Amino acid sequence: MEIFGIPHQAFLGQLLLGLVNGAFYAMLSLGLAVIFGLLGIVNFAHGALYMLGAFAAWILLDQFGLNYWYALVLAPLIVGAIGVVIERLFLKHLYKLDPLYGLLLTFGLALILEGVFRELYGVSGQNYNVPEQLSGATDLGFMVLPNYRAWVVLVSLVVCLGTWYLIERTRLGAYLRAGTENAPLVQTFGVNVPLMVMLTYGAGAGLAGLAGVLAAPIIQVSPLMGSNLIIVVFAVVVIGGMGSILGSVVTGLGLGLIEGMTRVFYPEASSIVVFVIMVLVLMVRPSGLFGKEN
Repeated sequence: MEIFGIPHQAFLGQLLLGLVNGAFYAMLSLGLAVIFGLLGIVNFAHGALYMLGAFAAWILLDQFGLNYWYALVLAPLIVGAIGVVIERLFLKHLYKLDPLYGLLLTFGLALILEGVFRELYGVSGQNYNVPEQLSGATDLGFMVLPNYRAWVVLVSLVVCLGTWYLIERTRLGAYLRAGTENAPLVQTFGVNVPLMVMLTYGAGAGLAGLAGVLAAPIIQVSPLMGSNLIIVVFAVVVIGGMGSILGSVVTGLGLGLIEGMTRVFYPEASSIVVFVIMVLVLMVRPSGLFGKEN
């Protein structure tokens, strides 16, 4: 059986690969969108935080014997705590300045973190095995679905939609949005805005850490894994609309699928298709597909 002249197994395999990549794009761009949309910080350290999540999972297993399921909970908390420290020590001084200062600071932090881990572990990468409960694959009849990749897509969808609902449809989300737009007014209602901002950055960092844990069994855990991905993720955020939670999720998944299909029909363009789409979108709608027009 063929689809568009291509064996259906190969076609569906690339479609699944694109969906998995899109799940990572969605989770990482979601964290970026939360931090930029609520705090106005262009967080270039997000790729390094993603790398820290993967390394936290690997270290928890290698040094402490804690398996994947412990890492799935502990690693995002560890990375989130690191994010809180970064926000308290550095970023809180930049909120009233041009976003360029935040970008430069977080870019420098990313280089430092990557350099430290390159010095400690090299660049060859560390193996992290798929948990036994999620190993193997399921034969669906029309394709064989690797269980772990299906798990990654499921978790990503749940986390992304849950985060969107929390920020856009709950009272807490309303406080977050109001606190970043008019902090003095919100503080008159007894809301601790600095604490809320600190926890928001920590939550965004934790999302990157969770994505790192999910990625660890699929790709080798390496200091370079964040820098290899962050440029594409920034393109996803720009296409979806800077600060748009829903835009990040939908665009991340959609571009992952487009990238996967490009590998089938025109492999040479798969590494640039996201950036071509970004240019086209910015020409027509500079604020992004889901961004608000000024």
